[in-house]
Amino acid sequence: MITNSNVNLVEEKQSVKPKVIAALLAVTITAIGFVGYAYLRHRNQQLARAEEPKPVESNLPKGPPKAHISVDDALLKGGQTVIGGTVKNTSGEKLIGLTVGLELRPRRGKDVQQTLVPVEPKELNPEEEGRYLLKLPAQQYSSVRLIGLNTGPDSALLAYTTSQGQKRPPERLQPRVIIQQRPGRAGEFLNSPENPARVP
Repeated sequence: MITNSNVNLVEEKQSVKPKVIAALLAVTITAIGFVGYAYLRHRNQQLARAEEPKPVESNLPKGPPKAHISVDDALLKGGQTVIGGTVKNTSGEKLIGLTVGLELRPRRGKDVQQTLVPVEPKELNPEEEGRYLLKLPAQQYSSVRLIGLNTGPDSALLAYTTSQGQKRPPERLQPRVIIQQRPGRAGEFLNSPENPARVP
């Protein structure tokens, strides 16, 4: 004979089974989500490490500076731009065949040019100073930048320090007097009803 208590037990067993299955599915899906998240995070970290710029071996000279370069303001003289400055030997040795490296950026086009400008005199003893000078056609280049100091026949790079050189002198405008002859006769008003004229 089936009683109500037996029916209730069977119904409870049947109703517990789907709840257990749902709980197991929820735990499984949550575990898969955590594993997927951990995998993606690890992979993104590896990609970020691979994209990090690796330290590039610099060809800049190492060690204490051997010279001090001052860069003068550019001057306009007779249709030319004059770039120049001084180089002082701050080392304890003689420097021979110094050249100053300059980067020239033209007004038209994107090709940047580099040039070496010799320092005069060719030999600088300790604490001696030399000059470099470059003349360029006016309005051809938009900027000039110091990029290096070389020495000797093999053009070895030297460490150096820089500073602002001579400032450009203020431009002097020559006063000009312009005398303009106005129409009319002596003693006559310039602006009259019969002879209207625009007054400046």
